[in-house]
Amino acid sequence: MSGILIATLLLAGAQAGGRVEVPFRLGEDAIVVDAEVNGKKVSLMFDTGFGGSVVLNDTINIGKPTGKMVLRDFVGELEVPTVKVTSLKIGAQTIDPAGMEAVLTPSANYSMSYNTHVDGIMGFEVIKHNITEINFQGQKFIFHPNSLDVTKRTPDGAKTFLNRLLPTGHNSLEMSVQTDAGERMILALDTGNAFFATTHRDVLERVGLWKPGAEAKYMRSSMVASGEVPSWDILMKNVTIFGVKVPESVWSIIDLPSSSAEGDGTIGFGFLKNFNITIDYERRRVWLENFTGEVGNQPVADIGITAGFDPRAGRVRVYRVAPASPADKAGIKVGDAVLSIDEVSELNVGYRRLAKMMEGPLGSKVKLALSRGGNLMRLEVERAYLVNGY
Repeated sequence: MSGILIATLLLAGAQAGGRVEVPFRLGEDAIVVDAEVNGKKVSLMFDTGFGGSVVLNDTINIGKPTGKMVLRDFVGELEVPTVKVTSLKIGAQTIDPAGMEAVLTPSANYSMSYNTHVDGIMGFEVIKHNITEINFQGQKFIFHPNSLDVTKRTPDGAKTFLNRLLPTGHNSLEMSVQTDAGERMILALDTGNAFFATTHRDVLERVGLWKPGAEAKYMRSSMVASGEVPSWDILMKNVTIFGVKVPESVWSIIDLPSSSAEGDGTIGFGFLKNFNITIDYERRRVWLENFTGEVGNQPVADIGITAGFDPRAGRVRVYRVAPASPADKAGIKVGDAVLSIDEVSELNVGYRRLAKMMEGPLGSKVKLALSRGGNLMRLEVERAYLVNGY
């Protein structure tokens, strides 16, 4: 028997009866995996918060558009063209593409967003019919045989946890989160959310964690698929997330009502990166194994501006200044051009990396060179915690 035939039979056996491991890499608070869509090799950010299969930059040719799809994010909807997926592979794992459509988005710069080469997004539909482990510890996906039954595992409630998926949403992983007072929120497991967790002001009001009508401090902007939305941070205490008791964590709050009547938001990368996660959608179970010993997060000090690259001007501009923030007190204004941060002038790096450049230890200072009306300004701004309830 030829070596090629033996290798082929071994691979087929591994996929049918054993397990298949596919390495991934970590970008800017994201999982990135190499895949092949309709014969085209691509790198995709893995996003369980997206219920579809694949989203690609429309400059990548995987075939002519065959339909349309409406995408929904935290606050809105967007109609986009789609292409039928005829073949899909993730490493050595072949995925049945039946019924899958790839979404095309206009010239999105995913690589800049995640600080590594990325052509698009891989959604939950791709792994939905496989028992899939997201192994953060080893930076790999493990596609387990269907004979694996996580319901037979016994969680210890300290390091391992077994969750039942709620009967809401067709292509999402909705589970319960409880406040210290026992009030419940329904939040999705979302590897595509770079924050620790995200919910809405009206949800906090409903569960008694925010006084109705109260004004939040340090308003800033967050970017979602449908555009820029106002947001702010809050310190959450004694919340139980998917069975895991979390003494303290900082959540991002969208200052607009949810676009969904079923879910209240998502639990993101900041929490999930501490776990190896096995998803068995058919049995409606999710197994969490905490390998870092960490479950919460701490505030990160910054100065309170939202900035991004303006391609028309060829420079970074300030789009929002959080009221009462260090940036506000230093006199920084919307429209100011940012020329350098800590003497680094190459700033066309994506909004995630740009935000991190202005973060640092509490009380430390960031050096900024700004331009307003042709006038150069040099400032040193002290970083502070801009978190409500801290």
